[in-house]
Amino acid sequence: MSSRHASSVVYQQHAHAIVAVIALILALATSSCVVQQNPVTGRQRAYAYSWEEELRLGQEADQQIQAQFGVYDDEAVVAYVDSLGQVALAESHMRRPDTPEKFRETDFTFRVLDSPVVNAFALPGGYIYVTRGLLTHLNNEAQLVVVLGHEIGHVAARHASARAVTQQFTQIGLLVGGVAAGEFLGQTAGEMVLGLGSTAAQFFFLSYSRDNERESDDLGVEYAVRLGYDGAEGSAFFRSLARITEQAGGGIPAWQSTHPDPGERQRRIPELDREWRERLGGIDERRDERDRYLNAVAGTVMGQNPRQGFVEEGVFYHPDLAFRFDVPTTFRTQNEARQVVMQSSDQDAVMIFTFAQNASTAREAGRNFAQQEGLTVVEAGGLQINNQRAYNVIADGRTQDGQDVRIQSNFIEYGDNVYAFIGYTLRQRFSDYAPRFRGAMRSFDALRDASILNIQPDRLQLVTTDRSAPFRTFVPDDLPRGLSAEDLAIINQVGLEDRIAAGRRLKLPGR
Repeated sequence: MSSRHASSVVYQQHAHAIVAVIALILALATSSCVVQQNPVTGRQRAYAYSWEEELRLGQEADQQIQAQFGVYDDEAVVAYVDSLGQVALAESHMRRPDTPEKFRETDFTFRVLDSPVVNAFALPGGYIYVTRGLLTHLNNEAQLVVVLGHEIGHVAARHASARAVTQQFTQIGLLVGGVAAGEFLGQTAGEMVLGLGSTAAQFFFLSYSRDNERESDDLGVEYAVRLGYDGAEGSAFFRSLARITEQAGGGIPAWQSTHPDPGERQRRIPELDREWRERLGGIDERRDERDRYLNAVAGTVMGQNPRQGFVEEGVFYHPDLAFRFDVPTTFRTQNEARQVVMQSSDQDAVMIFTFAQNASTAREAGRNFAQQEGLTVVEAGGLQINNQRAYNVIADGRTQDGQDVRIQSNFIEYGDNVYAFIGYTLRQRFSDYAPRFRGAMRSFDALRDASILNIQPDRLQLVTTDRSAPFRTFVPDDLPRGLSAEDLAIINQVGLEDRIAAGRRLKLPGR
């Protein structure tokens, strides 16, 4: 949860910001369709919305994405990613002489999101996103160009608009593709809020077809080869993704997912590199620019940034905003740029902690909440929570699929903000969860522990090895929160027992 979103964050009952993006896309995707040109193939085909609508959709949804995930605050890293993105774009179908002017003149925006999750995705209209988590897992410039080219390919081929013609508009999330599901891993923070297990969430948010993904892989490698990079380097990154998936307990079988299996893509990328070199007349140049890449990403935050909030021994701490609260027992937690989401182990209760909108007091926020259409107030009134003014609302509502839910909410004035605590479950389960909801909300308090208030994130440090030895021997004893020795091996694209030559530069955590 990032402090820099405190003044602009949008609070929504039961809602995840990604749902707002989905709603926006659904609103634009009408029942009609248009026949326009595909910039990659040059052929005419049906799309759910025009290129002009795609531009508008991307521009509006981009604001939601920035608020949801947060933009990484490092001008040098952002400028580096943008410069490579623009270079890849110049080689793409979007900038070729025979491409219609409206495509050639479309500006592309490349953003780095402040998230440790390994992810990259694109929005229609030219918005490309990579996370700082992805940057720490890449090993050279060639790999980043393949990833950026892949995302440019999704926009150029108009995959989202094409898929929208054939997919059911009533199944929210289907048009969002990489935004909700995660371009590479198929994971989403939304699975928590929507009460879905990981497999269900992957199915629920699937968008791009296998053919779409393979076409974008092909385009990413093509653009890299045309620029003189070693496109085959992308294979090592997909091996990293396969290892991340294995470490997380595996994913859904490749044949059940529209996203090709990382192992399949790992094998296919070198073949694409060979095919493009032959097709383009035998290009021999194979740059990877490892040193330049490592120098560019040195100092990037590794893993979670504890200053933006973390959980330790059942307590959520936020050093930047100087507060703490207890996490309900058996609830798992996901900290996001604008909210903290907590879900019960049985996935039948959810708590959201966020900023209240358009309210200068807890009472005003609570009354605004209680007046929402569709809510029936059961109980409301002011209270004190650890010397902070607060307002309590218990209300009943109904989900879109007709299930009755009961909501416990507390609004708390603290510092310069008004915070909103929302807990909800099915009405028949409320008595089971109400004590845990109340316990978490009433535990909110000022953070006074100096050691936590002054905590700093770990950053990517380049270490040149002074000997030949297994990678395991270079792993520091004091690892960052949430990172294991195997995680560091994956980040460096090596095995724990792989022998590292003397003089090699490794990516290790440092302060």
